[in-house]
Amino acid sequence: MLRVTVDDFYKLLSLVEPFITKTNIVMRRSISANDRLSVTLRCLATGESFKSLGFQFRMGSTTVGRIVEETCNALHRTMKKDYLKVRNYEWRKIAEEFDMKWQFPHCLIGAIDGKHIFILPPANSGSTFYNYKSRFSILLMAVVDANYKFIYTNVGVQGRVSDVGLFAQSDLRAALDERKLNLPPAEALPNTNIIMPYAFVGDEAYPLRNDLLKPYPHRRLQPEQRIFNYRLSRARRVVENAFGNSCKPTQGVPHNHLP
Repeated sequence: MLRVTVDDFYKLLSLVEPFITKTNIVMRRSISANDRLSVTLRCLATGESFKSLGFQFRMGSTTVGRIVEETCNALHRTMKKDYLKVRNYEWRKIAEEFDMKWQFPHCLIGAIDGKHIFILPPANSGSTFYNYKSRFSILLMAVVDANYKFIYTNVGVQGRVSDVGLFAQSDLRAALDERKLNLPPAEALPNTNIIMPYAFVGDEAYPLRNDLLKPYPHRRLQPEQRIFNYRLSRARRVVENAFGNSCKPTQGVPHNHLP
């Protein structure tokens, strides 16, 4: 029901219990920390409305909303030190996996893309969260390795912002500009003398940089450019598939559909 094991549940409970336990009063008993964590995990696992969760747990929808907010803050407070920290990724290993699985040479260290998460707009927000799809959303930007694993996420920007706008103001770009990611130095491509830097790969919406590749514009392409676009598209599909936008392609087999 909660998408976690019993052991994991009690481990989480031990972390957040001191921050979400309420004092009983004469008029009524407070909702236990166990129930508060349960309703929060159910909300995170299913995305059900507070009204639906209220029926399941016999609570008012306003109470459920307050519990979810408080418990999420407690989870963030107690777990961010261990799970939300900058990691020293093995960039060369990621590049080797992209080369082996998607036949894109050593310069690729991650696929980057954005995705709109549809929401109900906050009160009095006007068109702040209104996007080009005529929906209200917040924007998620992520970097994925060759195995569909997220190695970077940035979420919460208003839906009206474009992918390039989100990238421009992200801490990922700041880290790239300030050379804080410890990327490997530029090396020769396999079986050539062409020196290429290690880089991420994105679609046409992203800026072309030494550390970020994008496809050639789709007009009057030379054969070599078409091949490059095809290989880049296959490598970039991992982030699309990680978002769940399309079926996972068979590894190592050419695909007719290029996103």
